[in-house]
Formats: sequence, C-alpha cells, structure tokens
Amino acid sequence: MGNVAETERVAAVRICDAFRNYNRRFREITRRASRHFDNASWASARLDAVRRIDLYQQSVTLVLQDLQQILGANFRNRKAWRRIKLLYVDLIEDCDDREFFQTFFSSVSRRVFDTVGVDPLVEFLAADVKPGDYRSKPLRTRSYRNRGSLRFLFDEILADLPFARRFRNVESTVSFITAELEANLDELRHPHEVGSVELIAPLFYRGQRAYLVGRMTGDGWQIPLVIPFKHSDEGIVCDAVILAEREVSILFGFTRSYFHADLPVVGSVVAFLKEMLPEKPIDEIYTVLGRARQGKTERYRALMQHLEKSTDLFVHARGEPGMVMEVFTLPSFNVVFKVIRDRFAPPKTVRREEVREKYELVFRHDRAGRLVDAQEFKRLSFDKNRFDDKLLTALLEGCSLNCRIEGDRLLVEHLYIERRLTPLNLYIREAEAADAANAVIDYGQAIRDLASSNIFAGDLLPKNFGVTRRGRVIFYDYDEVCLITDCRFREFPRGDDIDEMRAGAWFYVGPHDVFPEQFIECIGLNPELRQLFRRLHGELLTASWWTHIRARLAAGETLDVLPYSLNSRVTRLPGSGHYATPSHKASPADGAASGLDALRQ
Repeated sequence: MGNVAETERVAAVRICDAFRNYNRRFREITRRASRHFDNASWASARLDAVRRIDLYQQSVTLVLQDLQQILGANFRNRKAWRRIKLLYVDLIEDCDDREFFQTFFSSVSRRVFDTVGVDPLVEFLAADVKPGDYRSKPLRTRSYRNRGSLRFLFDEILADLPFARRFRNVESTVSFITAELEANLDELRHPHEVGSVELIAPLFYRGQRAYLVGRMTGDGWQIPLVIPFKHSDEGIVCDAVILAEREVSILFGFTRSYFHADLPVVGSVVAFLKEMLPEKPIDEIYTVLGRARQGKTERYRALMQHLEKSTDLFVHARGEPGMVMEVFTLPSFNVVFKVIRDRFAPPKTVRREEVREKYELVFRHDRAGRLVDAQEFKRLSFDKNRFDDKLLTALLEGCSLNCRIEGDRLLVEHLYIERRLTPLNLYIREAEAADAANAVIDYGQAIRDLASSNIFAGDLLPKNFGVTRRGRVIFYDYDEVCLITDCRFREFPRGDDIDEMRAGAWFYVGPHDVFPEQFIECIGLNPELRQLFRRLHGELLTASWWTHIRARLAAGETLDVLPYSLNSRVTRLPGSGHYATPSHKASPADGAASGLDALRQ
C-alpha cells in the first residue's frame, strides 16, 4: 500500500511540475515579443504566436506519457485518480493562478478517461475552477500623478518605456498624445481633473504594435487608456490614443489574436481589465491574454451556471441554415453552438475532416479582428429536455456522428462555441438605411483586412458574415477558408458568341481559381448598396488587386491591418510641426480605409 501511495504522490507532483514547466515556457515565448518588436521581426513574432498556442497540448501529451510509466496498471484506475486529485489540491493550495493548475489537471484526466460531460471524481467541476480573490495580491502597476501639466505627465510616462530613445521625435509624440487627450476632455465626466494615470507594468504586444494599457483617474471617475506604438522608417511613433470603452473592448475582443504580455499573476490583470471593461465576458479576457484553455473553462462554467438559472430552450440560430454546420443557440446566452453535419449537400465537396482542419487553421492564424475565435469542445452533455423538438430531431438525424441520446442526456461528441452575431444579410435587411450602409462599407473592409492577413474567405456571401453589437462585420463560416497565397486570381475570360452558347464551361477552371469580378453578382445587395460597395471597394472586384496582395504576401511581406480607428479629434503627425485632418494614406492593402474613416465621422 505504501508503494501505491508513493506512486500516486509522484503522479500528482509530476502533473503539478508539468504545468509549472508549461507556464515557464509560455512566459519565455511571451517575453520574446519585446525583442521581436524592437527588431521589427514580424515573421518571428508570428512563429512564436503559433508556438505558444501549440504549447498547451504538447505539454498535456508529454505528461500523459510520463504518467503511463509512473502509474502502470493504475493509469486508468478512477479510484487512484481520485486520490491523486486530492494530493494535487494540497500541492497547489498556495499557488498563484490556482485555477490554471486545476484546468490543466482536468485536461490531463479527460484525456485519460475520455470523459463525457464532467466527472467530479477525476477532474475539477466548473464551479471549482473559478478565478481567485486577487485583492490580497494587487496588480503590479506604474502610477503617475498629474502635477498640473498633462504634457509633463506623458513625458514622464514615455521616458520609462524600454524604447524611449528610439522615438522618431519624442517631443512631437508627447504633443500628439496630450493634444488627443485635450481634444477629448470635454466628453469626460470631470474635464480638466485628470488626477493620475495607472498603467499595467508590462507592455502588451500583438502584431506590429506595442501597447500601454491602463486607466486615467480623477475625483470619483476613471476611463480606460490605451496607447499604441509602432515602427516607422525614422523611428517609433504613436498614431492613436484610445480612451473609449467601446474601442478598448474591440481591441481586447473575441476576433483578435492573443496579446503577448508577460504577466506574473494573470488573474490580477483579468480583474483589472474586467473593472475597466465591465461588459466584457471574463472568458474573453483570459483568452485574449493567451490563456485560451482557461478561457474555455470560464465559458463552460458561465454556460453551466446560466443553464441552472434559466428555463429557455436551445433553438436553431437565426440565419439561413448552413450546408456544413447545424447551428443552434440558447436565446438568453450570447453564444452559438456549431455541430458538423454527417453529410454535406452539393455543391459542397469538403470533407468533415477538412472542416476541422479549416477551424484549426483559423485558431492558429492571425485573426486580424475579422475572424471569430471558435472554441472547440468535446464530449459535452446536456439535458435533452432543454432542446426544442425541431432542433433535437435535426441534431439526431443530421448530426448522428456527433450527437446521441443516453437516458435523459444529449451527448455531443464535438462542437464549436462562438459569440453570437447578427448575420449580415439579416442585418442589412432589418437595419436603418444608414446602419445598413455602414455595414456594407465595413463588409468590404473586412474582406480587405482578411486578405492582408493572408486569408481568403472562400464564400463571400453576406450570410457567412455577422455584425457585432459594436457594429463591426466579422467572418464566421470557415469551411471554405484558405490562404491567399494558395489561390490563383483570374480575370473572367471573354468568349465569342459561339463559346458562350456551348454547353457547360468553355474554359478551364482549376481548383484554386478565383474570379473576383463575379463577387458582386453573388452578394445580393440592393442597387443602392451595390453602388456603394463598387464606389468604395470596387478594386476587390478585380483580379489585379488580389494578385498584387498575393505577390506581396508570397514575398514574405507582413501587411499591416490597423487594429483601431484613426478618427481622432485632432491629429498631430509625430515628427512633423503641424496638425492634420484625421486620415491616413491608403495603400493597396488598405484599399478604401481612408474613405471608410471619412464616411464614419
């Protein structure tokens, strides 16, 4: 018995050490982001983003191999794992971010037992895996008092940055930041009473930018403050000051790739950001900080708690039924659930395995603010009585490879959970004319942003895009998504009358051929909106625009996708001696971005 107890203790210690090792490597990769920014090594930054995403599953797989050797015949003994769990609880009692340790243990045990739903004997229940109380461990921040001059205040802040000596013109940068703030002070609740600025100590890195993240406070009020920095040919510049909760929420949103910020205690930062962004779900905050597995745990926990308190039924989600996915929702909970169908009707030719590969591609790719973060779940269990009869029948008949009934439970072997959006085709149909026009404008910009990040949506129909509560257009149907560099963009051939009278296609169409000028015929806009799309995004209907983007990407160029609005009240161009109208010069990758900004003002 003594040998068995010692073996179980060794197993618990091994799992604990495995998470610590994972966390150490996670932070090592994260810290490299500052070097990538300093050197403008964008390709290396992208590789590290993928390495960090892959690290979790790699760590779980490695510890499972060790546990098989440690536990031997008891590797799948549930009673042994119950005792290992109790030992593990004692080991992590005083650990920071204890919920991360719990989630990691559950990831390991679920792989061992292929658990359906949850098994409280060998994993932590959703109610157990909850953020700790971080009031006793305050977040490490840097605070700066306003001693009567915003200019002096931000001069002090910029002087503390690791790249302070590399600004293109530090005086002009300080002038730009203070001008932006002063131009917005009239909209604050207590204008001219900025008492201090509190900043999260580590910088946040993503893509080609570094961000200061914090808040400005005064007498009884506070507002978010995010200041981005980027490289220019002459040095580092700042092109925006982000104060609005809406804009900060989008920056930390569910369509963004994950930040790289070296956070010693993640939970305290989550608590800080949740206070700053009260409407942001906590699962999305964990996820955007790179803790995707903890984000899944938080989303599942929120769902289970909501199901206990609610009585409404799961129903089909709004929108046209998809040929690849059965999509349903719980009206009182702001997500959708997507289950792959058993068979796909023509003209779909993609295989079920390929669909999962497409979702995996998006998970590991730069989402550029235009792709929903689809979280993959396996072997979930629901009360079948919570499902609308029509939906339940559709799942059991059309998704039988994934769904089955056991007793009073519906078991779903595999599904994706995403934030619920309003399908773009419905939004355009139901919205006021001005809102519909803005959505069509942003629809074109979404296609541009995806192209700049080397993503071609494949099916550009508006029904495959959604509109967020913030009014942004997002792509969410991934079964035909592919890389721009894998496509061949062609002008539509012009034949003579005899050619056009032939039955079938009279010219060769390869599997990767795309004819952009046909896009406008498929998207189903009314004449006014179609004209608006042509006016602002007409080059998207030409093969030359896409071919140019493809060539730049194939050459290894990283195309910048602006992750925030440049609609400032007053813009002083850093390094120049004058103020300018808010806009930016459009490049082939930007397309109509300046026109889009102008129409939104």
